[in-house]
Amino acid sequence: MAKQSSARVLAGLGALLFLLGLLTGALVPTVRNPRLGLSAHLEGVMNGTFLLVLGAIWHHVRLSDALSRLAFWLLVFGAFANWFFTLLGGVFGAGRMTPIASGGITAAPWQETVVAMGLLSLSLAMVIGCGLLVWGLFRQAA
Repeated sequence: MAKQSSARVLAGLGALLFLLGLLTGALVPTVRNPRLGLSAHLEGVMNGTFLLVLGAIWHHVRLSDALSRLAFWLLVFGAFANWFFTLLGGVFGAGRMTPIASGGITAAPWQETVVAMGLLSLSLAMVIGCGLLVWGLFRQAA
């Protein structure tokens, strides 16, 4: 994907995630764990903003095509998964991975496992993706 179209897709996905975050705010009182519902609302808005900003600066990222695609998809996955698995945790009432936000509420073991695997995978994706992003921003143009 060309830099310009990647930037446009990032901005579009950012706007979509921002909208999902706003809509999630209306769900906060209806989920089993409203604290995690609020966290999901904030994750959607913040990660949507992150992707919008990323789209605006994407032309400054100096990575090979393969690393650029990898960073793109890791960051998109991480941003959306952060919103989704936090919301899912709120719906399930899963709290093992988020003890402060959960207020002691926990869910069925399989639900806790699904949320935990989602949160761990997105954490790894965001750390690697942001590492590539920083590296690509500080590299000199070839």
